[in-house]
Amino acid sequence: MKTRKHDTRWLVGVALFVALQLVLQLTGIGLIPLPLIRATTLHIPVIVGAVLLGPLAGAVLGGVFGLCSMWTATTAPTLLSFAFSPFLADSLAGAAKAVWIALGCRIMIGVVSGWLWIALKRLKANDLIALPVVGVAGALTNTGLVMGSIYFLLAPEFAAAKNVGMEAVLGLVMGIVTTSGVAEAIAAAVLATAVCKALLHVPALGLRPQVNM
Repeated sequence: MKTRKHDTRWLVGVALFVALQLVLQLTGIGLIPLPLIRATTLHIPVIVGAVLLGPLAGAVLGGVFGLCSMWTATTAPTLLSFAFSPFLADSLAGAAKAVWIALGCRIMIGVVSGWLWIALKRLKANDLIALPVVGVAGALTNTGLVMGSIYFLLAPEFAAAKNVGMEAVLGLVMGIVTTSGVAEAIAAAVLATAVCKALLHVPALGLRPQVNM
């Protein structure tokens, strides 16, 4: 009976976070257009869900983030949308790379955040230390994997899209990492800490730190 109740709460929790992600997506504040790439707030529900519900939930929510990213890149393409939509790729290999960048990298946000939280709590880290660390790590997982994958997998296409030489690609990628990436990491640290601290202390929700997996 306890297992069934736990499973029901887990499913309801995941559903609520998915609903939040869809609201962010539909209102346009989940993926915010910038000159080179879209900034995101969709990583925050992934990180929070991974902390409250565990790495598996984080992976599911990361997958939803990835699908939202893929949908936006396909239906409202920008300069680099080919890196996030397999439907805009010019080859099967390009489509596979886009699936990894849009979907695989985002699933890893939840996996990294969930297991890092578990590791920090097993080390008896204080919540006010552990939660910001998890928030920053989750955001940087997104930025680092996405931009790193674009650099290593799609550098020629990136250079062609920007009409620059290959030698300029690294600088442009690092520029994105140090601007939108840092801003997203700070936002994740603040918001993940505030939301998780609040929700972990609401007994009616039945949410507890996932440390015994």
